Amino acid sequence: MKLSFRWYGESDPVSLRYISQIPNMHSVVSAVYDVKPGEVWPMESILKIREASEKHGLVFDVVESVPVPEEIKLGAEKATEYTENYCENIRRLGKAGVKCITYNFMPVFDWTRTDLAFEAPDGSTSLVMDVDELKGLDPLKEDISLPGWDQSYTKEEIRGLIEAYRTLGEEGLWKNLESFLKKIIPVAEEAGVRMAIHPDDPPYPIFGIPRIITDETNLDRMLAIADSPANSLCFCTGSLGSGLQNNVEEMVGKYAKRDRIAFMHIRQVKLSPDGSFAEKGHISSAGSMDMYRIVKALVDAGFDGYVRPDHGRMIFGETGKPGYGLYDRALGAAYLNGLFEAAEKEKRKEEGKGQ
Repeated sequence: MKLSFRWYGESDPVSLRYISQIPNMHSVVSAVYDVKPGEVWPMESILKIREASEKHGLVFDVVESVPVPEEIKLGAEKATEYTENYCENIRRLGKAGVKCITYNFMPVFDWTRTDLAFEAPDGSTSLVMDVDELKGLDPLKEDISLPGWDQSYTKEEIRGLIEAYRTLGEEGLWKNLESFLKKIIPVAEEAGVRMAIHPDDPPYPIFGIPRIITDETNLDRMLAIADSPANSLCFCTGSLGSGLQNNVEEMVGKYAKRDRIAFMHIRQVKLSPDGSFAEKGHISSAGSMDMYRIVKALVDAGFDGYVRPDHGRMIFGETGKPGYGLYDRALGAAYLNGLFEAAEKEKRKEEGKGQ
């Protein structure tokens, strides 16, 4: 596997210098953040990230993400123009050495939580989702703003988008995803890039808005649209693990064996029976998923893609972008290094016994 770490550019309080000090760190996961969705990224901006990474002994070969404009998801008037621009971004990133591009097809909200700084008994804080807080809320009737909502939209624009997606429905969203994939995957194949779709976060509809990248059935349907390694998954254990319907450990094994996981986001959540969840430290005992089983499934399948420690808690008094502090993610990276080393040694031992 190739260990990676997300970096939000020069304004990120977590510097490339610090990231490079994490043992076994290989890749920088970043993006061009000053270009609006639907527009073409300047080549000089892409190369600037690559050059900054190389100065610290790191490789910029994963992009997270190239945002998919709402016009594409809705099949609106500018969908064709924006898809062509998206294809050009894939070509440019491929030329710059990028091997994996993460994206999502979530309507309106990239992710939703009810609290970004829920304090645990030990004093750490993390992101949580309390489903009771969502019950009875209607953004079409009330002035609502939840963590994860795009602040570039006005409340009226959000209401308009919600109404449009409710009208579009799940099958309409599937139709637009299929059209998008059939355009971009051949381009990605030519550019030597693997497209990695991120699951919906959380993996269920909110406020009547359809969400389709949610479970095993829907992942199978998405992958079947374009049967190519270029059409793969960004398998986020925390997003899929937030759905009561998902057995994450088994799903990882299934898709890794099929070589349809390009990028692993590994994080831990503690899931409640009502679907509420809290993000936790990466270790298995802290949450609802068996991290060793997940890593072993990857190793057994010969996975050689990208892995990053996903959202961390805020610990040791650190402040910053919720979920993206240095300390807990660095601890997560160290934990993952240990799990992969143990699983790889176990695999070699098992293979030796079989000879």
